[in-house]
Amino acid sequence: MTAETTTTTPSPSPDPHPHLTALRRDGFVIVRSLLTPAELADLRAAAGRLTAAARAGAWPYVRTVGKQFPPWDGSLVPSRAGIWGVQHLLHPDLPVQEEGDRGVFVRAYFHAGVLRVARELLSLSDAEGEGEGEGGDGDGEGDDGDGLTMELFNMLVRPDGGRGFALRWHRDDIPATATAEEEAARLKKPGEPYVHTQWNLPLYDDDSLIVVPGSHARPRTDAERAADPYADPLEGQVTVRLNAGDCVFYDNNILHRGVYDAEKERMTLHGSVGHVNGSRERARNVLQHGVAEWVDRCDFSVLGEGKKRRMAEAMRRRLIELGRENQGRDVGYSLEG
Repeated sequence: MTAETTTTTPSPSPDPHPHLTALRRDGFVIVRSLLTPAELADLRAAAGRLTAAARAGAWPYVRTVGKQFPPWDGSLVPSRAGIWGVQHLLHPDLPVQEEGDRGVFVRAYFHAGVLRVARELLSLSDAEGEGEGEGGDGDGEGDDGDGLTMELFNMLVRPDGGRGFALRWHRDDIPATATAEEEAARLKKPGEPYVHTQWNLPLYDDDSLIVVPGSHARPRTDAERAADPYADPLEGQVTVRLNAGDCVFYDNNILHRGVYDAEKERMTLHGSVGHVNGSRERARNVLQHGVAEWVDRCDFSVLGEGKKRRMAEAMRRRLIELGRENQGRDVGYSLEG
């Protein structure tokens, strides 16, 4: 039987960075009730409309059932394959059916609660609570993005076609063919700062993510290397059980897999932000999704004209620069399959 997660929002303690401590120890940390009921309702409505459009073939940027990693072929939808994900929630050409849907996703990506935890995990100072200052919106974010870089924002959904879909055990940026020595060289060292953070934020209760706690900090064991790619259970695995509106932040090189139930509704926001000093390391992971092709056309006007908007624009500029630095270069793909 799969063990269940017990990790929750850290209780008050002398530790000034409890989320970062939990991430370094376990490879993931859960923050409970990050979204308000109103935010959750707005996101469910917008996500439902977008998912329906993607299932109908109105959006080419989708993850197709039967293929785990990019590139995906949206031309297979809707006739030949179902989908398990919708890409590029900040894309300026998103096929929205209600006027405010683009803004709902923009506000979700730049959500103060998400970015507050992200700053802690990236060892960046959080300006929250330092006063309104110029701009008058009182959100406290710095005009330069506080050292953050815009990265990816997608959505993971229930596979259609009446059949479930499972991902194999993997690390997001280390192939299964890597030797123990290669894994050790590429895994985060104890105390080494993170240059990005990744999260899942479900709009419906979600137990799709399965992880092996602590595996982010060590090479695979002999048993893990010898195991079937879809082994269930794998020794030490836990299921990350999230309520709607919770958020799990995790090291993307933790051993993990996804198991998607075709009979259970799923719409889970799946995003990442980077550290300004980590662009070179993150280029392949981010640019393999094609975000550099459209990021310069994003519309963040829903954020107003204050500090939050200036923060978002600074984060966007850093992603544009990352694309320009790698223009004409084949960055390849992190994994195959």
